[in-house]
Amino acid sequence: MTEITEQDPNEEDQRLIVLAQGGDLAAFNLIVERHQRAVYSTCLRMLRDPHLAEDATQDSFIRAWNAIDSFRGGIVRPWLLRIATNRTYDMLRSKARKPAASLDAQPFESEPEWATVSVSEHPEQYSTRGEMSAFLEQALLQLPEDQRLAIVLSDVQGYGYDEIADIMNTAVGTVKSRISRGRSRLREYLQSTPAGMELAERFVRLPNE
Repeated sequence: MTEITEQDPNEEDQRLIVLAQGGDLAAFNLIVERHQRAVYSTCLRMLRDPHLAEDATQDSFIRAWNAIDSFRGGIVRPWLLRIATNRTYDMLRSKARKPAASLDAQPFESEPEWATVSVSEHPEQYSTRGEMSAFLEQALLQLPEDQRLAIVLSDVQGYGYDEIADIMNTAVGTVKSRISRGRSRLREYLQSTPAGMELAERFVRLPNE
């Protein structure tokens, strides 16, 4: 039975990939367990539908298993996310569908939030961050697919420019441009209504402790 050993996560991924390339399905299932949350989260942010995100996640790992011999080294998660983002693009284009208006009413866990909240965060700050997160969810819907994905990977998932370029299969400069344009549109959206401007002002006034 394949077991996870105590070592660097990337080295462990490499070990499991080598085993999977040799036909070890149990090793690949461990890769799925280690990365399915990140893959699902990315699919969900792009598709805005939990059922479609589940389908995309499952399809992505099936495609990864079928293409396991094409992995030529490096970090495993960006490779998996590249497969997942290609699948979400396919689904968005084939169905020509617009994402759901909001995640607020969906009966599932959505992680990570736009803003990381510490256990010692001020109650008012926690509340305002929640409102800000919901408002930004709406703003995401206004972005083109490439900018939305870049923002999700950068500001939600926390990946660096090089990793995002790998995932999106594009140049680092293109990634920076998409993130910059996406953030600019988000700011414009936030400032487009009195409620959004008031929320932004409240956010600035909140205590840092």
